[in-house]
Amino acid sequence: MPAVYIVADNIYSPIGTTTSQNFERIKQGISGIQKHSNKTISDTDFQASLFNYKENEEFNTLSNSKFERLLIASVEAALKDAGVDVTSEKTILIVSTTKGNVSLLETNPNDAGLKNRVALHTSAKIVARHFGFVNQPLVVSNACISGIMAILTGVRLLQSGRYETAVVVGADEISKFVLSGFQSFNAISEEPCKPFDQNRTGITLGEGAATIVLSTDVKYADRIKVLGGAVSNDANHISAPSRTGEELSEAIDRTLSMAGLKPEDIDLISAHGTATSYNDEMEAKAIALAGLETVPTNSLKGYYGHTLGAAGLIESIISIQSIKQNIILPTLGFETLGVSNPINICTTLTTKRMKTCLKTASGFGGCNAVVLFSK
Repeated sequence: MPAVYIVADNIYSPIGTTTSQNFERIKQGISGIQKHSNKTISDTDFQASLFNYKENEEFNTLSNSKFERLLIASVEAALKDAGVDVTSEKTILIVSTTKGNVSLLETNPNDAGLKNRVALHTSAKIVARHFGFVNQPLVVSNACISGIMAILTGVRLLQSGRYETAVVVGADEISKFVLSGFQSFNAISEEPCKPFDQNRTGITLGEGAATIVLSTDVKYADRIKVLGGAVSNDANHISAPSRTGEELSEAIDRTLSMAGLKPEDIDLISAHGTATSYNDEMEAKAIALAGLETVPTNSLKGYYGHTLGAAGLIESIISIQSIKQNIILPTLGFETLGVSNPINICTTLTTKRMKTCLKTASGFGGCNAVVLFSK
């Protein structure tokens, strides 16, 4: 099968509107997470990484919903210097999200048009028309693995020969509907999240968008390559993850086998690391089962919060920058290991020659996903 390369990318988040801005600010230890008092989202104060839409005049000049504006802003930035022809029949747009326009249920009248307006395919078509994509866009929405699944979907479509370029974009915004859902599980931390830490108390949410442009064109052979990936499901519980980690470990093993690599060939793991007691414990078990317990591992949730449908893309792009620049980023909020398997959580900014990065994610319904990048 043909190799798949990463042509361009963008992260559009509360800490920066370009990939380089985001990476530099994370290197400086800057987080987008703050305490917010916003009665339209929550009756009580809450921690989250949110955009200040009022200050972003360029963003506010765009029409459509906030969600669609996030998608458009990120795709536009990624395509700026990519040299990609979106009007080609060999180019596909893939949109990743968990909630899409669900916030419109809180603000718009419940009329005949609302059902269509909140449908995910409606937003995808709006974005496709904005840029002139000629193919019908594809939507991937599978809880918190959506971003990684969208990347893998793009890879498989390209390797099938049906397309030569895939523009993969993901976004989610935080609304009362979204926050209250996690609050109902008592999953929201009252302080910024602490992934894998013994004193972790839950998730911090965030909003953002990210885009990765994939291609099979050999002129990009000097770029980062997607070596493989896999998905699995715990078949365990609608909201709680596996207690053993075996299913995520299986997806890791299949990914390594696909790439022809062994555990010792992996230089960095970008974990899901949501800072809930069950997710972090399961993920640590899976990493150990896969023989990767000594590999430097981080979670980026302390910088972005959990950005849902954008998380897999945002965190993949930051991890790609890490192996490009040979820099391991620390896990913000982590102090003392709070999981039963002694995995190697990164605590300081470190320079190390690297070639490969494994990105993992898990989500409601027991879904797991893994993708492997290499330079």
